[in-house]
Amino acid sequence: MNFNEKLKTLRARHKITQEELSQALGISRQAVARWESAQAFPDIQNLCELSRIFSVSLDYLVKNGECEKKLVHAKTSEMRELALFRMKAAKNTYAAAAGQCESSRPQSHDFRFEENGWLYIDTYLGGEKFSGEEAVWKNGSPFWAMNYSGRVLNENFSGDFLKSALRNCTEQFPRGPRHFSAGEFLYKTEIQGEMEWFQGFEEIFFHDEKCYECHYHGGVVK
Repeated sequence: MNFNEKLKTLRARHKITQEELSQALGISRQAVARWESAQAFPDIQNLCELSRIFSVSLDYLVKNGECEKKLVHAKTSEMRELALFRMKAAKNTYAAAAGQCESSRPQSHDFRFEENGWLYIDTYLGGEKFSGEEAVWKNGSPFWAMNYSGRVLNENFSGDFLKSALRNCTEQFPRGPRHFSAGEFLYKTEIQGEMEWFQGFEEIFFHDEKCYECHYHGGVVK
């Protein structure tokens, strides 16, 4: 039985109309109709909600070759969309001295960026010793977050250089690039994992002396 057939069977068994199911998921009735006619396939978030509503496993919902392929494709596409949005947001907020918004907590520094249903907020406390979080929402639901904590080690540190390094972040590196240099400064980071679940450490050197360090970790939230 394919996914669309399973969905129709589950909906009938639970006596839930397409309209009722769409309201529970926060989507249009037409979207549910497209799933049931095999014209479209739900994303990971909606699959998780269907699993909860009908009390069945994700494995049951997608257990056939075509569904599994579509799920993998949807997940890969969604993670790439996240990585691209987060990269754009990072380059247009703190790192660009832009996007600052009202403090969410006493004496916090907050930055905000929105585009096409995605929302990014970066908030941190402190200065020479700091701690903060970047978070991303998709269509109003929390989707991804990264916590970070760091410190300036001596007077050779340059905030402008750090911002330059962070503006050169890539899809694979959620802070800065693996290596970045300008003049007498060198930035480097080491990371384990991928956007879905990762941890890392970044440093800045002035000549050969370390003047800054920061630990970070994060991933997808549900």
